[in-house]
Amino acid sequence: MDHTQPMPQPFAAPVLYTPDGTPYYAAPAPLTAPPALYQPTPPLPVPVQYGHPALYAPAPLPQQPAVVPARDPWPARLAAGGIGIGGAGIGIGFLAQALAAATTALGFVAAGLAVIWLLKNTNGGGGRGGQGAVNVHVNVTNRNR
Repeated sequence: MDHTQPMPQPFAAPVLYTPDGTPYYAAPAPLTAPPALYQPTPPLPVPVQYGHPALYAPAPLPQQPAVVPARDPWPARLAAGGIGIGGAGIGIGFLAQALAAATTALGFVAAGLAVIWLLKNTNGGGGRGGQGAVNVHVNVTNRNR
């Protein structure tokens, strides 16, 4: 790109105004006719219907006869019932498994708390004291002598 030449300025169309003050952009070439403003076309007139309105109403569609099965679809009902019972069995199985896992976890927590309580509240046995001295009195008689 040649930076020594000045950049050409973009063309800006001059703004002209109609006698009522509406702006419009002038074309670069001189106009051969005055510019026309956009005016929407008026809506088409609604056709007038003469006579009784029932003559112009659409004809009702014929009613289709209700489809009645020739026989009871008992195999489909049995299959649907079996699928439903199987799904319910799987759901009950998952429920029982979750309940068993929850009770096992609660059992482990209770056992851990019981062990902690026992370690805290016992004297540890074996002569370390803790509860005080113990008096022992032993009376042994031998009748075979």
